[in-house]
Amino acid sequence: MQASRRAFFRTAMSLGVATGAYPLLGGCATTDAEAQARNQIVPDPERLLDLPPGFTYSVHSRAGDVMDDGLLVPISHDGMACFPVEGDADRCVLVRNHELDWDEIGEGPYAAKSALPDMDKVYDIEPASGEPQPGGTTTLLFNLKDRRVERSHLSLSGTIRNCAGGMTPRGTWLSCEETLEQAGAHARADHGYVFEVDASAKGMVTPLPLKAMGRFNHEATATDPKTGIVYQTEDEDDSLIYRFLPDAPDELAKGGKLQILAIKGQKTANTRNWTNPTGFAIGGSWEVEWLDIDHIDNPANDMKMRGAAKGGAVFARGEGMCFALQPQGAAVFFACTSGGAAQYGQIWKYEPSAYEGTADEARAPGKLTLWYESPGEQEMDYCDNIVASPWGDLTVCEDGEGESYVRGVTPEGRVYSICRAGGGNDAEFAGACWSPDGGTLFVNLQGPHLTFAIRGPWARLARG
Repeated sequence: MQASRRAFFRTAMSLGVATGAYPLLGGCATTDAEAQARNQIVPDPERLLDLPPGFTYSVHSRAGDVMDDGLLVPISHDGMACFPVEGDADRCVLVRNHELDWDEIGEGPYAAKSALPDMDKVYDIEPASGEPQPGGTTTLLFNLKDRRVERSHLSLSGTIRNCAGGMTPRGTWLSCEETLEQAGAHARADHGYVFEVDASAKGMVTPLPLKAMGRFNHEATATDPKTGIVYQTEDEDDSLIYRFLPDAPDELAKGGKLQILAIKGQKTANTRNWTNPTGFAIGGSWEVEWLDIDHIDNPANDMKMRGAAKGGAVFARGEGMCFALQPQGAAVFFACTSGGAAQYGQIWKYEPSAYEGTADEARAPGKLTLWYESPGEQEMDYCDNIVASPWGDLTVCEDGEGESYVRGVTPEGRVYSICRAGGGNDAEFAGACWSPDGGTLFVNLQGPHLTFAIRGPWARLARG
C-alpha cells in the first residue's frame, strides 16, 4: 500500500485504548467488484467459514459452553469490541453483546441453572419465571499467541436485546438495548437503555441504565475522544441520529443533553432515497444542526415521531457506527441497513464542527456526507456493524437475506469480500473488531452462535 497516496488517521479506540496509525477513510465512488471478490473466497470443508486463500480461522466461545463463572455462553452473539491488556501484547479482552429477548430465557446464561447469579447485579427479572432477563454481555480474555480463550464470564445481566454498542476511550463498552419493552407482563423495569461495561471487570458489573442518553431502540454508539460526545444510531425504518452531550465525559451517569440530527434548510429530510433516488447523491454533503429533544424517557414510545415532527432527519435503520480521527478533523461513520434506491444499505460520514456541542457551533456547522450506497444485494446486502480496518478501509458485517459476508469498503468505494458464512448459511455476521496489533479479525456468526478469530495475509487483501 502506498502511504503517500493516503493520509493517516487514528481510530477512536487508539486514544487510551490501543495505539496505531491507519490510512484515511475517504472516497465516495461506487464500483462493482463482486465477481473478483467472490473468486477470492475458498469454500470451507467444515462448512463454517469461507475465506480467501492463505487465511485461517479458529472457533471460540460457542453457545452452551460453560464459562469460568459456571454460567453458560448465551446464544445470539452480537456487537463486540476488542481491548488491549496493559503491558501484555499477547492478550486482549473481548466484550460481547448477546441479543436475547425476554422470551429466550432458556437460551441465556442461566439456562442450566449451573450457577446462581448475584441478584444485586441483575438489572431486571422476567416476571413469569422469576429469572433474570437473558440479555447482557460476556467478557473473554483471549490469548493472541495461542489463539485460545483463557477466561470468560458474564459481565452484564438482566437486560434485553443487547444489539450493538461502542467502545469508549476509557476502556469501556457501551452496550445498547434494541427494544422498547416497558415494565408490565414481560419485565419489571423499563428497557431500551445504554449500559456501560468496564472491559477490565473480572465479574458482573453493576447494571446502571444511562437514562439521560435516551430510551429508544438503541443500536450503536461512537464516542469522540476529544469532546466525550456520544453519537447514537436507532434501528427503525424511520430512525433518527442522536448525540449525547455529557455533563462529565468520563462519567456518563452524571447526565447530559440528548439531541437529534437535522439537515439545515430541510425540515424532516428523508435521507433514505426510497422514493426519490436522486434526493441524496453519493458524495453529496450537507450542513447539519442539532435539535434538543424532550421527554427522553419516551413513555409513549414516540420519540422518533416527535423528533421527526420537530425537523430531525429520517434515516433507514441506523445500525453500525464507528469513530475516526483524521488530520483534517474527526469523522463518524454509520450504516443505514436498508437505505438507498435499491434498499440494500447506505454508509454515511458525519464530520463534527470545530465547535461541536458549543454555542459557537452555528459558525461552522458539522457536515453529513453520503459516503456509500449499495447498488444491489450482490455488492452489499444490508450493511450492519462497521469498524475501521488497520489499513483504513471499513470492515462491514452483512445482515441480509442471502449468503452472509463480511465485506471491506475502500476509500474509493470498492467493495470486496473478507469472508463468507460457510455452507450457504444466511445467518447474520456481527461484532467485527480488530485485535490491538491488527493481526486478528474477530467476528460473530449468529446462526451457529460462536465467535471466529481470523488470521491471514491482510496486507495482500488490503492491496486488493
